[in-house]
Amino acid sequence: MPTLNIRYYVDPETGSPHIYNHGVTEDEVEEVLAKPGEDRQGYEGARVAVGQTQAGRFLRVIYVPDPEPHSIFVITSYDLRGKTLTAYRRRRRKR
Repeated sequence: MPTLNIRYYVDPETGSPHIYNHGVTEDEVEEVLAKPGEDRQGYEGARVAVGQTQAGRFLRVIYVPDPEPHSIFVITSYDLRGKTLTAYRRRRRKR
């Protein structure tokens, strides 16, 4: 399978990927995208991947598929916490 090309939304104020504003690294995003616990349709053509990093952190990654094959554009990523994390764990247990 070809390698996935991942581009990131860059925050115009900082000049860095927006995920940094949430304390998330590119490696963590790639871990979740490589093996998501869930990947479903989001709003306006976006997709939402949820999964756990190797370090045990639960993240939600919002992205859109790029027109170019095997390429995606990551808009943001942040920690799952509280009720959303509890609901995700409950859905995973039901499988």
